[in-house]
Amino acid sequence: MCDGLPDFTIQVLWKTQIASPIIGSLLLLGGFALAQKPVENVSKGRHPNLAAAQRLSQSAYEKITAAQQANEWDMQGHAKKAKDLLDQVNQELKLAAGSANKNK
Repeated sequence: MCDGLPDFTIQVLWKTQIASPIIGSLLLLGGFALAQKPVENVSKGRHPNLAAAQRLSQSAYEKITAAQQANEWDMQGHAKKAKDLLDQVNQELKLAAGSANKNK
């Protein structure tokens, strides 16, 4: 016990006023870390069309981020899903370039 408060009260205070904000902050920071824009890694010289598609997907990702900021991030998860799909597009473009390299 602390200051005459029962152990149950201390546990509730810990969960609601200390642990929850800390966990929420960590989840938010983790989300920002994962939500980095796709990297440009397809060679423009070897695969100009795939590199162009990758640049366009990066541009779309940036536009979605701008839309999220303009709407105070309140898009019910749809913008995040679109960004996740663009990240997947970027990965597939890199794989396509790798496959094309093997065929040359």
